[in-house]
Amino acid sequence: MATIEADLTTGAVVEITNGTHTWVADEPTDLGGTNTGPNPYEMLLGALGACTCITLSFFAQRKGWDLTSVSARFTYDKVHADDCADCDDDLTGWLEHVTTEIFIEGTFDEAARARLAEVATRCPVHRTIEKGIVFTENVTVG
Repeated sequence: MATIEADLTTGAVVEITNGTHTWVADEPTDLGGTNTGPNPYEMLLGALGACTCITLSFFAQRKGWDLTSVSARFTYDKVHADDCADCDDDLTGWLEHVTTEIFIEGTFDEAARARLAEVATRCPVHRTIEKGIVFTENVTVG
């Protein structure tokens, strides 16, 4: 189980902690923030990037493969379904869209390359986002 606490400090700055580490989120100045940290979507993509890199690293270690580097780039955008070549034909309106670029370096045979490409899109955070999340919401307004 993972738990974080988030507290709005000033303007759009939010201090976030898991009890051990503390970091901040903010919005860019053109959206009313002070740009002192990544915005919430960037933090979400950061979690996805971290999980992807860690998953690939651990997987390669378990297999004894020579992974020399792994990096990932994720881009978030809202796109119209009509403009999305990779989207289901039944979708309409605006869609949340993430473009993924993952770069894996090392000495691998063809089977290892294929397996790493498969594992790259199966980290726990990716699966959670892809499947959707069930929320239990408890909101207290004083």
